[in-house]
Amino acid sequence: MLLVPRQLRRTGMTGDVPYYGGRFTPAQAYAASHPAPTPAPPPRAPTSTPDPMAALDHLFDAGLITPEEYDDLRARVAK
Repeated sequence: MLLVPRQLRRTGMTGDVPYYGGRFTPAQAYAASHPAPTPAPPPRAPTSTPDPMAALDHLFDAGLITPEEYDDLRARVAK
């Protein structure tokens, strides 16, 4: 069944119909030639830098690194 514009109006499919009769509606042609502006991204909160010594202390307290590794890494971080 082929729908003609009059039948489309009867069924309430006018307005936002993406394609009918091979042509854009005037509203769709305007929307295609005038895209909506994209909103600016929200400002980002400043991030704090993590404390490397606190991270080393946590690794050592959790038992994930040995005392020798802890001393070696602490000497590297201190430089």
